[in-house]
Amino acid sequence: FFFQAEDGIRDLRMSRGLGDVYKRQVSTQSTGQEPKVGSIVMSTDQKKVKKVKLSKEERVMKNPMRNLVIDKLVINICVGESGDRLTRAAKVLEQLTEQDPVFSKARYTVRSFGIRRNEKIACSVAVRGEKAKEILERALRVKEFELKARNFSRTGNFGFGIDEHIDLGIKYDPSIGIYGMDFYVVLARPGYRVARRKIRTSKVGKGHRVTVVDAMQWVIDTFSVTITDKQ
Repeated sequence: FFFQAEDGIRDLRMSRGLGDVYKRQVSTQSTGQEPKVGSIVMSTDQKKVKKVKLSKEERVMKNPMRNLVIDKLVINICVGESGDRLTRAAKVLEQLTEQDPVFSKARYTVRSFGIRRNEKIACSVAVRGEKAKEILERALRVKEFELKARNFSRTGNFGFGIDEHIDLGIKYDPSIGIYGMDFYVVLARPGYRVARRKIRTSKVGKGHRVTVVDAMQWVIDTFSVTITDKQ
């Protein structure tokens, strides 16, 4: 039931092409004798590779879907009034991010603050990608890479503020003045899109959400930030 082929010995009944070819042993035996003609043996080069089992923590660390990224960095300057001061604050954000800022309106009329409803009182801009990481590093350098535990939220986001924008490396302009600003960082993991898409919207699993511990560890590993418990 076997016949000799150019590439080995084939079974006449079970042969279905090259996939069923039985290779003859090429290497000689330790005694130096040639293998018998017609003998069917497997190649000695085929060795089983043992799979190394990883622990649960190692699998989580090596999972690329668990990597944290900056979803967006929101920079906000609240002036508290409309007019020239708000326009100059928008120029500061434009110089810092090279993007056009968005103006925010007051929701209520507060006479003690001197603001009316639907009056523009603040401006903000959202930065993403490598530019967001670069600006965040400059802002953390102003804070001397030190944050407080209360800067972090339960959802894994964090924010802080600076008093003078010229500390970020922007040249002082007497016609603009000096403005303080707030930085707020939103962290996310790959897969958060399922909660934002329009079709088949679903929730992000509890184990995949960013926690306050994950956010603190990411800031420490990425920027070598010191986190204090001072309130």
